[in-house]
Amino acid sequence: MASGARSLRSVPDPGGGPEPRSEDELLVAVARGDQQAFAELYDRVSGQVYGVIRRVLRDPAQSEEVAQEVLVEVWRTATRFDPDRGKATTWILVMAHRRAIDRVRSEQASRDRDERVGVRDHIRPFDEVSEEVETRFEHQQVRAALDALTELQREAVELAYYGGHTYREVAELLDAPLGTVKTRLRDGLIRLRDAMGVHA
Repeated sequence: MASGARSLRSVPDPGGGPEPRSEDELLVAVARGDQQAFAELYDRVSGQVYGVIRRVLRDPAQSEEVAQEVLVEVWRTATRFDPDRGKATTWILVMAHRRAIDRVRSEQASRDRDERVGVRDHIRPFDEVSEEVETRFEHQQVRAALDALTELQREAVELAYYGGHTYREVAELLDAPLGTVKTRLRDGLIRLRDAMGVHA
């Protein structure tokens, strides 16, 4: 019966049936709790979400796990999507990229903790300790400098330099003209340099 229903649905409606909903329309419907819209949106974007995450994490198993987390987050936070500010696909893929970056940072923090546990009883020379303090200070400077950027500049910088995307890929992810992305990256890097007190 189900297959028969499917075959009937596949027959074109001579009266002209409704057009397939766009990703934007589907996400707006998801925000209203429409589970069928979510299933359709899931089918459309899950491959792209996985691809973005895989490029950052490399590991297939972790990428699948994070992709599932992102798609659950899409369902939970769909009400935050504003179609006047950009496309649904861009909104979802930026979310995916951010979640992948968060996983990379979390993994690094975990490795750092393990390393500290392994060496906590080891008395290190003063020079080594002072170098670590300096490195941590530099990391704090970078984080503070990134926070000082506009949201668009920060997204462009993170996609290009944390995610390893090309200018053209960043433009596609942010749904912005290539020239605009290049300008954002240039201005963002100048602001980062100035915030860190680095002078050319």
